[in-house]
Amino acid sequence: MERKSRCALAFGLLTLLLLALMAASLAVGSVALAPAEILAALRGAGNSLAAPIVDLRARRMLAAALLGGALAVSGFLLQTFFANPIAGPFVLGVSSGAKLTVALTMVFLLSRGVLVGSAALYGAAFLGSLLVMGVILLLAGRVRQTPLLVVCGVMIGYVCSAATDLIVTFADDANIVNLRAWSLGSFSGISWANLRVIAPVVAAGAAWSFLLAKPMSAFQLGEAYARNLGVDLKAFRWKLILLSSVLSACVTAFAGPVSFVGVAAPHLMRSLFKTAKPLLMVPACFLCGAVFCLGCDLLARTLFAPTELAIGSVTAVFGAPIVIWMLLSRKRRGSV
Repeated sequence: MERKSRCALAFGLLTLLLLALMAASLAVGSVALAPAEILAALRGAGNSLAAPIVDLRARRMLAAALLGGALAVSGFLLQTFFANPIAGPFVLGVSSGAKLTVALTMVFLLSRGVLVGSAALYGAAFLGSLLVMGVILLLAGRVRQTPLLVVCGVMIGYVCSAATDLIVTFADDANIVNLRAWSLGSFSGISWANLRVIAPVVAAGAAWSFLLAKPMSAFQLGEAYARNLGVDLKAFRWKLILLSSVLSACVTAFAGPVSFVGVAAPHLMRSLFKTAKPLLMVPACFLCGAVFCLGCDLLARTLFAPTELAIGSVTAVFGAPIVIWMLLSRKRRGSV
């Protein structure tokens, strides 16, 4: 009973924090808005100044919450797959692979005067994520030690990032402006049309991840145990790969590279809930990722206003210390 109460309290605190940050995202900025002005603008009434500001901030707020949650769930899926708490879309190079294919697609289409749509961006990012995951899985057959596999993922990420930088360097001037803005990472350029793609993809990916909670729990206890419970391990692994690729690709396609959220959020939730059960961790990670990205985005656009920081830089500042703390704590317990 005490455990259930603690979990309910934790979910309640996460939800309250999420709602508070959503309200702050609408109210705080270069132009401060009162609650009455925000409510009037949301109803389609009020002054002409508040309406476009609220519209812009609402798009950004929803994008940060949805994509932050997607990154955190993707990270949890990869950590379950590799049985390594440091695995994540950014660390394993999955995000960098998506970034490379999106950059190639943008340059190819923009140089021919073709408008880059949501479908093209998402398709390119998904392909890049799958390609990198394929390379990681091939390496997993040769590299049995998961720390070495993580290092390989980091190296793949560096190679993809270097290739992306070369593409940006030699792209046409008009293309460079678009690529640089996207490659730094930001939720500011996401439109309602983009959100109409993001919302169903993230919702379906998160829901499917939640439905896989039971086989994930069995998988966490070992392959033999999962097999004895009737889990089709081959199909299960493919589902984890596809889901993590779908979710991380969605983030990279529309917001650019966002680092450390997929590693930090699952670790924070395991520490908060004192468990790694997927039935709790999937929704908890989603809420934590949403809170994390909303908070970082709020800081990115207000800390040095009117200059806006890249969201990837802010998430790294807060996410990297969490990862270091995680590694040190595991070292003290003798887990590493």
